[in-house]
Amino acid sequence: MKRSPVGIGIIGTGFARTTQIPGFRDCMGARIVAIASGHRERAEAVAKEFGIEHVAANWQELVAHPDVDLVSVVTPPSTHMEITLAALDQRKAVLCEKPMALNAAEALRMLEKANAAGVLALIDHELRFLNSRRVMRGMLQTGAIGSVRHCNYVFRSDYRGIADRAWDWWSDATMGGGALGAIGSHVIDSFRWMLNTEVSSTLGMLTTHIKQRTDKASGGLREVTTDDEAKLLFKFNDGPHTLGATGAASVSVLESGKYENRFEIYGTKGALMVEETGELWRSPTGSGAWRPVQVDQDHMAQGMREGSWSRGFTALSVAVCDAMRAGKTTVKDAATFEDGYRIQLVLDAIRASNESGCWVTVGQ
Repeated sequence: MKRSPVGIGIIGTGFARTTQIPGFRDCMGARIVAIASGHRERAEAVAKEFGIEHVAANWQELVAHPDVDLVSVVTPPSTHMEITLAALDQRKAVLCEKPMALNAAEALRMLEKANAAGVLALIDHELRFLNSRRVMRGMLQTGAIGSVRHCNYVFRSDYRGIADRAWDWWSDATMGGGALGAIGSHVIDSFRWMLNTEVSSTLGMLTTHIKQRTDKASGGLREVTTDDEAKLLFKFNDGPHTLGATGAASVSVLESGKYENRFEIYGTKGALMVEETGELWRSPTGSGAWRPVQVDQDHMAQGMREGSWSRGFTALSVAVCDAMRAGKTTVKDAATFEDGYRIQLVLDAIRASNESGCWVTVGQ
């Protein structure tokens, strides 16, 4: 059994401030003991806002802090590998943001280090912890819609649709920015986890519509090297719920209109659909209509912004802290470093497909 409370150190002040800190503060037997950021003034402001006792001078100091048991890496993907390897060297548990790394080679190094350290090491795919998705997965496993033929994912937001939004790391491919990594990683994880199979090959088209943004430091325009739209096709390995199954995804952070985060699965006996709101729907073959499926409402920690990411992380953070207090190195249904590596292989294949204009076999 782990001593209580579990000491948490958080590196980052963006998503960490809006979601992770409120989530961990909602957990019994856990305490955020330290925070670090590339901009110390931001870390100091967040520490003051939430009563976090220690502001580390840098991430290295946070990783080495004796009261930190879990390092939450909420930084640009280009920094994930270095921070994670250092934390694992200290035998600290790690919760790493997605995408896991810049490429599969980095992800594999992280996976091998985590396996050698034998500690809890997870990727933050919090959507797995939504009640609606868990019910959907259970229905799929019990044959509610038969064998899966096709699945479809739609993510629509105008989060980055304003042309005068300033250039930041999200605009920089060398730092791991872009819609494919940020949202596409969730799409791939949803497919793999829900269908219990792997992506065998993929065809991807990545587009940058807003090609320049203003640099806050110089005031001049700076080139955007990341995608803000991804159109994706998938083929899946045959598995317990799939036979010749295919998939498609449309991801955009520029599209106006209603915010969408919708996942659909079509099988031989009907279909299932889950929406951003947490609503779950079923359409039996031949019915011509969607019928609601009763799902318990998700709890959301105080101080979070309404959304599936908030509700999912509220449940994930509790599961992580409970596991650590019990001395466990796994969390049921959570995305492992193995999952992160498998997702990264698909992301690499999509980028290769975008370059070649051809289907690419995952892992080659």
